[in-house]
Amino acid sequence: MKTLALAFGLMVAAISAQAQSLVLGAGYSDFSDARGRDTATLSLEYQFAPFYSGRVIEISTLIAADHDGEGDSYAGVGLGAKWRLKNDWFIEASTMPGYYDAGTAANNLGGHFHFRSLLGVGRTLPSGNAVSMALTHKSNASTKSYNPGVNALLVRYHLAF
Repeated sequence: MKTLALAFGLMVAAISAQAQSLVLGAGYSDFSDARGRDTATLSLEYQFAPFYSGRVIEISTLIAADHDGEGDSYAGVGLGAKWRLKNDWFIEASTMPGYYDAGTAANNLGGHFHFRSLLGVGRTLPSGNAVSMALTHKSNASTKSYNPGVNALLVRYHLAF
């Protein structure tokens, strides 16, 4: 986990000049396999300045890392979209491939290569920061015969740069 945290920190430091926001999340993971150990989860996501910004949608590159109370870790890179709604509300969605490491055998998801998808709804605050509630899903997308997956519900705080 220390190596994962160091690598993530170096990536963030190397590209901080291009950042749009840092997203901190906390929530709960629910493993689909009955043997899995459900647990509290923390997440960190770095969203770059959008490479596409239309009238209602923005698309950007992002990197993310999750760690939970059972020692499970995930790190990935992918694409995210944000749809602006009325009254400062928004919908966010993202998908990314990444590396998953089970902290316990009970939370094995069928290998290390996994995809994370996210769907959330939030509101931008007057400060420019935002809060959101998001649902994530991680699985190996049946690239392995064993593919139980894990879902997490997160409350997220978006710190704008």
